[in-house]
Amino acid sequence: MLKWAIIFAIVSVIAGVFGFTGISAGAASIAKILFFIFLVVAVIFIILAVLGIGAVT
Repeated sequence: MLKWAIIFAIVSVIAGVFGFTGISAGAASIAKILFFIFLVVAVIFIILAVLGIGAVT
């Protein structure tokens, strides 16, 4: 998911350089949403790892 967020951020920057502001804004908003979803999932996995849930003993 982080990979796709980075790809959309790069697309947004390139579109902005060439003057496609609508595409740039759309790609930036998609990148922002994907990044925040990534953060939420990462925090959940970190909490699960600290609690030891799913660990094989």
